[in-house]
Amino acid sequence: MHRESFSSPEIARILNSSFIPIKLDRDERPDLDRIYMNFVQTTWGTGGWPLSVFLTPDLAPLFGGTYWPGPGSEMVRRGHIGFQGIVGRLAETWARERERCIEDAAQVTEALRRFSEEGTLSHGTGANRAGDAGEELDIELLEDAYDHFAARYDTDFGGFSKAPKFPTPPNLRFLLRLGQYPSTVRDVVGSNECKHAAEMALDTLAAMAKGGIHDQLGKGYARYSVTRDWNLPHFEKMLYDQAQLLQTFLDATLVCLRGEGGVFRDRTTAMLGQVLDVADYLTSPPILRPEGGFYTAEDADSLYRPGDEEKREGAFYVWTLKELQAILGDRDSQVVARYYGVQENGNVAPEHDAHDELINQNVLVVSATEDALAREFGLPRDDVRSVVWSAKRKLRAHRERERPRPALDDKIVVAWNGLAIGALARAATTLSALDPKTAVAARYLEAAEKAAAFIKAELWDEATGTLRRVWRAGASAAPSFAADYAFLISGLLDLYAATFDDAYLAWADALQRTQLAQFWDSGAATPSASASAASSSSGGGFFDASATQHDLILRLKDGMDGAEPAANGTSAQNLLRLAALLDDAQYARRARATLAAFEPEVLQHPFLFVGLLDAVVGVRLGVRAAVVCGEGARVDALLRRERLALGAVAAVARIGPGARSDAWLRARNTLVAAMDPARAVVLLCHDGVCTEYGGGEAEGAAAAEPADDGVDLLQLEKLAL
Repeated sequence: MHRESFSSPEIARILNSSFIPIKLDRDERPDLDRIYMNFVQTTWGTGGWPLSVFLTPDLAPLFGGTYWPGPGSEMVRRGHIGFQGIVGRLAETWARERERCIEDAAQVTEALRRFSEEGTLSHGTGANRAGDAGEELDIELLEDAYDHFAARYDTDFGGFSKAPKFPTPPNLRFLLRLGQYPSTVRDVVGSNECKHAAEMALDTLAAMAKGGIHDQLGKGYARYSVTRDWNLPHFEKMLYDQAQLLQTFLDATLVCLRGEGGVFRDRTTAMLGQVLDVADYLTSPPILRPEGGFYTAEDADSLYRPGDEEKREGAFYVWTLKELQAILGDRDSQVVARYYGVQENGNVAPEHDAHDELINQNVLVVSATEDALAREFGLPRDDVRSVVWSAKRKLRAHRERERPRPALDDKIVVAWNGLAIGALARAATTLSALDPKTAVAARYLEAAEKAAAFIKAELWDEATGTLRRVWRAGASAAPSFAADYAFLISGLLDLYAATFDDAYLAWADALQRTQLAQFWDSGAATPSASASAASSSSGGGFFDASATQHDLILRLKDGMDGAEPAANGTSAQNLLRLAALLDDAQYARRARATLAAFEPEVLQHPFLFVGLLDAVVGVRLGVRAAVVCGEGARVDALLRRERLALGAVAAVARIGPGARSDAWLRARNTLVAAMDPARAVVLLCHDGVCTEYGGGEAEGAAAAEPADDGVDLLQLEKLAL
C-alpha cells in the first residue's frame, strides 16, 4: 500500500482535504495497534497488516480493513473497490451523516469494551480473593492443551496450521517441557502423550531448520512461511523471533540430551547446531548494535544488485542455478544444487509469486542428505560435507559482497531486547554447563550484559523506576508497556542465573514494583481518553497500558500467547521466580491473582494460554528454588545439574565466593541472610523452609551425573562459526 496508495497524489489530495492522516509505528504503540486490530477482526472476521482504520475525533473506530488495492491496479481494473474508493465514500458519508457516524462508532466502541472484558469479568470477584489461584485451574488443563495441539498437528511437515505457517515458539516450548515437569504432570497427561508432545515439537523444529524459513547461509529465521512445508518464507527477520527460537532450541537440546529416556538423543547435535546458529545471528551485525542492544528487524525487500531501482522481496536470499555454477564451478554446483533443491526454472511455484519477483529463483532448502548425495555422486561422505560447507562460505561471501543488504529497522525496543537478553544469557549458561571450555558462551553473555547496560543507561529512569520503550538515536517519547517490564524482568532473571550478580536481581525487583504500580488491575474503574473510555474488571493481572495513558478508548488485558509470549503469562512466571529468589509472599500472591484473572478464558481454551499454564504448574506443584553456597566439586556438580534441568518455573541463587555479588540479596532475603556463604552446600527452599540438597537420592543422582554429555561442542562451534 505504501507504493500503490500512500505515494499516490490522487489519494494524498483526498486524505489531506477530508482526514487527518496519522501513520502509526505499531512497534512503538502496540496498545493502539491491538485495540484497532480487534475492531477490524471483529468486523471482518480476520485481520492483518497493513492496518488502515478511520476514526472519529474522539478516537472511536468507524471503519477499517487491511489491504485495499491502489489506483490503477489490476484488482481495481477488474472491479474491486480500491483504497481511493474507500476514502472517497467515507469522506462523503462523514460530510452527509456525521452524527450517525459518531453514534455508530460509539456503539462499536462499547461493544469492543464488553467483548474485551468478558473473560475477566465472567467469574465475578474471584481474582480479588486473597491467595486465589483460580480454583478450577489445575494440571488437567495441560492435558487439554496437549490434545488440541495433537489434533491439529501437521504430520507431513510439522507445525499446527496450514499456510501461512508461523513458528509459534511459546507452543513449541510448552510441548517440549510437558514431559519435563514434575512427575505429577506426566501422571495426568500420560507418558506416551508427553513423548509425542516432544516429538511433534522436535519434528517441527527439524523441518524449519531444513526449510527456506531458515537462512541457510546467514543464519537466523524469517518471520513465517508462506507455504505449508516451511520452504517459502516471508523474508523479514524479527528480533523477537530469533530470541524465542533460541530459547526453544535450547529446550529442544536439553530434551534430546536428557529427556524422554534418551529416545531423542541422536537429535542432540542438530538441535545444538541451531542454538549456535541463532545465537551467532543475534551476536553479529546487523542485528547486534556493537555498543549494546539489539535492533528490531531486517526487511524482507531489497535491491537485487547495486544500481537497481526497485526492491524485490527475498532478493538478498534467493539464487539462480547459473549463479551457483558461476560461483562454485561445475562439480560443486551440481552437489550443492541437489543439496539445496536448486532448479533451473526455480523452486518457487507461480501461485506464490504474485508480483513475478521470483521467476527462475530458488530459496535454499535442505533437500537431500549427505549420505544420499555421496551415493548419487560417488563421493565419500566427508567430501560431500566439505563441498557443502565450502559452498556455504563462498555463497555467503558473494551475497555480502555483491548484494545490497535489506534495510535495517534500527529501533531498539525494550521488550524484544529483554527476550534476547534472556535467551543469550541462558545459552551461555547451558553451553558452559555442557562444556566449560566452550568458546562462544562468553561472547553470548557479553552481548546480553551490554544490552542490559545500554537499556539501564538510556531507557530507564532510576529516579522514577520507569522505562521508555524505544530508542533510536535517543529515547523515544513512546511510553512503555506491561510487556516491556515483563520481558526485561525475565531477561534479567536469566542474566542473574548466568552471572550470580545480584545487581541484575535488584533491578528486576525494582522493575517488578513499577510494573505492579503502573499496570496492575486493582479492580477499580480507570478513566481513559474520554468520559466513556474506562476499564473495570474484577481485578488481577496486568493491563497492556499504564493507567496514565490518556489516548486510549479502552485498556486491554491479554493472556494469550501469539507471535510473542503474553505479558501476563511471562509476568506470572516472573512473580513466581522472584517470590522464590527473594522469599517474598506478596509476589507469590500476585502470581496467583494473575492466574485467577484469566480463569474463565484458560478453562475454555487452555491451548491459547500456554505461558499461564506454566505458572499453573508452578503454583500447584511449587517452584523449585535452590541456593548455592560456597565452592567445591560437589557444589559445582549440583549446580550443573540445576542448570541443565528443564521443567517448571525454577530459580537458582548463589552466595559466597562463587557469586559475583550477593550483598543485596542477603539484605533482601532473610532466609538467605541466615545461611553460611562459605559452607559448600546447596539448599532447597520452599515456603520459608530450606533443606540441604545432597542427601540420599539427590546426592546419588548428582554423583551419577556425567562429567560431560558426550557432545562435541567445540567441533560444532567450529562448524557454526
